Amino acid sequence: MKINKSDIWVLVIMVVVAALYRAIPSRPFGFAPQLALAFFSGAILRDRKVLAFVLPLLSMFISDLLYQGLHTAGLSPIWGFYPGMWIDYAAYASVTVFGFFMKKINVLNVLLTALAAPTYFFLLSNFLTWTGLNGYDMYPKTFGGLMAAYTAGLPFYPYSVLSTVLFSGVLFGSWYFINHRSVKPVIAA
Repeated sequence: MKINKSDIWVLVIMVVVAALYRAIPSRPFGFAPQLALAFFSGAILRDRKVLAFVLPLLSMFISDLLYQGLHTAGLSPIWGFYPGMWIDYAAYASVTVFGFFMKKINVLNVLLTALAAPTYFFLLSNFLTWTGLNGYDMYPKTFGGLMAAYTAGLPFYPYSVLSTVLFSGVLFGSWYFINHRSVKPVIAA
């Protein structure tokens, strides 16, 4: 898809709005637009793969800067920067690939991807947490420890699915509307 200057501005606005939304202190944990933004970027920018990966990561970084500022000011208990955060960034970036595999952008494909992406992210991120690669050795390296890691992530999963479906509709719907807008002449009767 050919991307022009106005498309770039729309994408930048989407990244900033997603970052600002993620940093809202009272939102439910897991309810954020970054997974939707990741596979949206992959679907829309499949011929510009580097940019497709950069957009969701930039959104994560901006929101982490905001989190860190709020935490430093004593306004939030959530750290923006923490050991092992690279795991979250890698997991979010990997969701971008889902967009590359969308052969056709339509409601069904967007919905199916919006259901698959958070499920994949849930399985991957909790597995990586169980391994201790994030710098925290929280779970025993047993099957029971792995199940404990998945159990700890379960409260976030429904919000992740719901937000990915909702924000995918907003992102893809907005993109469609912006790129298919046209002014029809009004014919007086």
